[in-house]
Amino acid sequence: MSLTKKEKEYLKKLGKRIVYIRDEKEISQKELSDILDMDDGSLRRIESGRTNPTTTTLLKISEALEVEMKELFKFH
Repeated sequence: MSLTKKEKEYLKKLGKRIVYIRDEKEISQKELSDILDMDDGSLRRIESGRTNPTTTTLLKISEALEVEMKELFKFH
């Protein structure tokens, strides 16, 4: 099932928010992918909004960035 335009835009906003927080914390994409034990290509797809991460993946990202998960969604 393909995503709607609105869903794709939402994933892009989520990805940009993750990048923003990661940059604020001065953590490189490679460092974060290592912390998450995740392929850096997978993280790149999440940050660019090209994939729909699971809630458990988002939880791991928020924990690695030391923010509450709700902070990932503060982009409205």
